Amino acid sequence: MRKQNIRELSLQQLQEYFVQINEKPFRAKQVYEWLWLRHARDFESMTNISKQLRTALEEHFELPAIKIDLTQHSSDGTIKTRFKTQDGQLVEGVLIPTESRQTACVSSQVGCSLSCKFCATGYMKLRRNLNHDEIYDEVALLNQQALESSGKKLTNIVYMGMGEPLLNYKNVLKSIEKITSPDGLGMSPRRITVSTAGVAKMIKQLGDDQVRFNLALSLHAANDQKRSEIMPINDTNNLKNLVEALNYFYKATNNEITFEYILFHNFNDSLKDADELIKIYRQVPVDLVNIIEYNPIDNARFQKPSAETTQRFMEYLGKNRVNARLRRSRGKDIDAACGQLANKDNQSMAAEGELA
Repeated sequence: MRKQNIRELSLQQLQEYFVQINEKPFRAKQVYEWLWLRHARDFESMTNISKQLRTALEEHFELPAIKIDLTQHSSDGTIKTRFKTQDGQLVEGVLIPTESRQTACVSSQVGCSLSCKFCATGYMKLRRNLNHDEIYDEVALLNQQALESSGKKLTNIVYMGMGEPLLNYKNVLKSIEKITSPDGLGMSPRRITVSTAGVAKMIKQLGDDQVRFNLALSLHAANDQKRSEIMPINDTNNLKNLVEALNYFYKATNNEITFEYILFHNFNDSLKDADELIKIYRQVPVDLVNIIEYNPIDNARFQKPSAETTQRFMEYLGKNRVNARLRRSRGKDIDAACGQLANKDNQSMAAEGELA
């Protein structure tokens, strides 16, 4: 019989378990703190718990924490980490430091089902959803990296790694609940952004659930024809439906909304494309448009535009009173694009017969 994941239990359920085995209920609080606040990787490290009780926990429960498999350090300070789950799956997280921020970019799925044409993860198969505690592990380990590299804790978290967060809805929300809990990392939900390729139904669900974190839409093209060409999800979640869903979300939560727009050479970087972006921008209460430099990948045909084209695009948005910011590509000297690092070994796994 498979052991139960101990991190699926609430504090009350842990207390009930300890009463059943004739242990003091306060032991549950100690174990719970080890699991979340101290981020224990195994039962043996719970040093204020008796050896006998640690053995009992080991016999009845599992603690399937993810572990660091590989790290890459960029000359600009970016740290790319490949994590390995207990069942051997590979996912990615990135620590992005600036003078004022320590941002963690985390994955929500092993692989992805959306097949976006410019994304390394889009060329993988979806293996499975990450559980809430696995997502928490990513954040906790990246927070540890931030402390070790700069002496500063994480200031921001973006669910912008491998996978579509809104297709792993329950686990993403539960992970944020733990990350923002005083028993966890205690981070403000206003410092957390969930990025979606655009699942209109689930964007509205976020509004109904009165979430407190921010939302980013991976837009990347501002007309349906072009967006469907690079993002097949647009066939069932077109721009009209997304505009409606985003307005519904904002009315329900008053949370910040960001547009993400990667510039692709000779595809979405003309002034006509800018006009279409401005039109969508004016239909939604968008706080910011992030114009993103593209990190080319082997499988995709896209390249980033020239510096002159990028500057012209940005200046045009500015003249039209769009609050836009150019987000420079980070980690150019490592496997920085989402899914690149995990995809290396996952492709090998697939070739052997059997995802960042």
